Amino acid sequence: MNREERQSNFEHGRVTKIGILVCNLGTPDAPNARAVRRFLSEFLSDVRVVELPRLLWLPILHGVVLRLRPRRSAAAYAKIWREDGSPLMAISLRQGAALRSAMEAKLPGRTAVEVAMRYGNPSISTGLRKLREMNARKIFILPLYPQYAGSSTGSVFDAVSAELGRWRWVPTIRFLNDYHADELYIGALAKSVQTYWATHGRGNHLLMSFHGTPKASLLRGDPYHCQCQATARLLAERLQVPESDWSIGFQSRFGWNEWLQPYTTTRLRQLGGTGLKQVDVVCPGFAVDCLETLEEIELQYDKEFIKAGGGSLRYIPALNDSPDHIEMLTSLTLRNITGWNEAEPNWDASLDKSKREAVKTRADRMKNHRSSQNP
Repeated sequence: MNREERQSNFEHGRVTKIGILVCNLGTPDAPNARAVRRFLSEFLSDVRVVELPRLLWLPILHGVVLRLRPRRSAAAYAKIWREDGSPLMAISLRQGAALRSAMEAKLPGRTAVEVAMRYGNPSISTGLRKLREMNARKIFILPLYPQYAGSSTGSVFDAVSAELGRWRWVPTIRFLNDYHADELYIGALAKSVQTYWATHGRGNHLLMSFHGTPKASLLRGDPYHCQCQATARLLAERLQVPESDWSIGFQSRFGWNEWLQPYTTTRLRQLGGTGLKQVDVVCPGFAVDCLETLEEIELQYDKEFIKAGGGSLRYIPALNDSPDHIEMLTSLTLRNITGWNEAEPNWDASLDKSKREAVKTRADRMKNHRSSQNP
């Protein structure tokens, strides 16, 4: 019997838990070319991320992209790397710990929380197996992508499915599609902006920058563009910002094809060209600060704005592990696990365990009886 089969075996008498797998994109293990190359190879090999025929794309990826991009990207990562490592990883682990504590307070002894990355470490496979070891027979998958895109949320679903396809006993699964218009999410975003303004003053314009995707994804039916627009509109309404004082942009373009527009760089050049003194940038699609926010927005795009004639660009941090964000994630989780026995107010773990032990006793008796009948 191999390790996979041993871990898949049912054990009578064990109290079950609800597993919560918090998923994000991922990050290299270190800010060097080797680690970045390994990360990019996994990321850019995903058919959800680059929707080109493999015979066309893979030679380009391994013959060109992975020879040139890792060193440049490693230099960018080095600018934001901290003593505790990658900001995305460090903050994600804090998010997981905070959500774990919040769920323990709500449902003592009933849940298990793990953090996983779609690419890199800790992997989705590792996270799911840890939850299985804690006897999580029901698992809620929580991708930290507020707006659904096939290249992000869809890819997490693929990874979860691939891992569970190797399991003998598949758990009950619930999967969050998006939360782009969730009231608590919009409220947390609004409060983060208001808190920043209360401390630093309000800029002349609010630019909401989302990660870009190829325009072809929109034409194929991906709802991402529409959901980003909805999030931006709801946030502007909550902040009571006039339509003339806010706009939307899409960043992080990769490759030669057209992506969702307007591009964040183009919008910043336009704003800078008007001589705008101060622009505030918030990135509602990023649950955690990472390379795209800390290096691309705060360092690269600041220069673009100033070069175009603008005054200064100010980046408003992501929600990260702020209390409002954790409260929102806790509420989101509780709403999505409603109806599962372990989430019911009157569920009694000790009673549940006693029932399981009774089942085990009966099973043992039947086994012994069969043995006596067949010496």
